[in-house]
Amino acid sequence: MKRMENKKAKHIPMRMCAGCRGMKEKRELIRIVAADEGLVIDESYRKNGRGAYLCKNADCILTAQKRKALSKQLNRQVSEDFYKELIDYVSG
Repeated sequence: MKRMENKKAKHIPMRMCAGCRGMKEKRELIRIVAADEGLVIDESYRKNGRGAYLCKNADCILTAQKRKALSKQLNRQVSEDFYKELIDYVSG
């Protein structure tokens, strides 16, 4: 008989979406960072700065905009133009 090895399950980082407040795997979400140069979309998930996460769909982005969730999480004012940029990012 083959002996089963005792392997640890791989840890999958989970994050909360600022829009729908649902927990998802980190790589399924968009990371927004409040860096020195302003708000940026962090595709590498490694930039320095205060971060927030959003689902990759327009509904969550609009919900976050309506609730001002990004402004609260990032401690910074988020412009309407940035929300439009996010919607274009997930659409294209």
